[in-house]
Amino acid sequence: MVEAESSKAAARNGIKANPNNAANYELPWVEKYRPIVLDDIVGNTETIERLKIIAKDGNMPHVIISGMPGIGKTTSILCLARQLLGDAYKEAVLELNASDERGIDVVRNRIKGFAQKKVTLPPGRQKLIILDEADSMTSGAQQALRRTMEIYSATTRFAFACNQSNKIIEPLQSRCAILRYSRLTEGQIRKRLMQICEAEDVKHNDDGIAALVFSAEGDMRQAINNLQSTSAGFGFVNGDNVFKVVDSPHPIKVQAMIKACWEMKVDDALELLKELWDLGYSCHDIISTMFKVTKTIPNLPEHSKLEFIREIGFTHMRILEGVQTFLQLSGCIAKLCRVNMEPRLFEVPMA
Repeated sequence: MVEAESSKAAARNGIKANPNNAANYELPWVEKYRPIVLDDIVGNTETIERLKIIAKDGNMPHVIISGMPGIGKTTSILCLARQLLGDAYKEAVLELNASDERGIDVVRNRIKGFAQKKVTLPPGRQKLIILDEADSMTSGAQQALRRTMEIYSATTRFAFACNQSNKIIEPLQSRCAILRYSRLTEGQIRKRLMQICEAEDVKHNDDGIAALVFSAEGDMRQAINNLQSTSAGFGFVNGDNVFKVVDSPHPIKVQAMIKACWEMKVDDALELLKELWDLGYSCHDIISTMFKVTKTIPNLPEHSKLEFIREIGFTHMRILEGVQTFLQLSGCIAKLCRVNMEPRLFEVPMA
């Protein structure tokens, strides 16, 4: 009964729960509300329109879809496969993920065997092999795919989903149409989160939705997972609860630290930094949040914002190289405080 009501609520709010998944109330929302047709996919409108034309005409090329995690690459391919193949979907699609062994033996045996298999298909359609996280395939396996793609191109198409298309070897790239997906906008993520909140009757406020959008950074999957985790853990989605779940420094505290730097209050900024450090956040968490917050502070002059981002960027680079110490962050704070100070204060008197 609960499952049926949840599905009805989802339909009323313009979001379709996957019919294969909606009956299972225990499924993660990211799976429960995974789009099942291309029309339901959020963002990357121009690319999705191209896929709709392919689904309508049926002449699908080999494709590579690249982009950041959680923006709908694999979902787009699965939706395209459903619309292309209809009832033959289960028999005519082979999906291999990064969790599967995908060395040269898999290409020679499993992929080649599927390409040779005879399947009853709608007129003008081909079987589809989906290789998710294709940029993690070994070079040997990618080389072995070259000939397979050519021999069986009349009956089988390949779709690669990857984060970085430059890790796919050039011979494979030249055989495929490359589609690049961009991060989702804040408005697109907010709209889908609101739909799920209404469908699942999640108690929330505007601050909580804004915190989910801020922490997701264009990743729809992360935003939906954080929404479900916050709702399950606290029963109410607000800013404080969201940042407890995602375990990142609260932007309000980081913003206060940045403003203290702009006002040249070194002691206040270092005190706020020490407070964040004592809460157990890593150097990477703190510097990443500093970068995101600095970009969004409205009253910070352009010159100061550019200098702040420059210094934060250099510190972030050193942290990624392994220098993850409180001293590194303190040095960054000192440099930020120095931006607005008068140069003559640092002149060394001549002997």
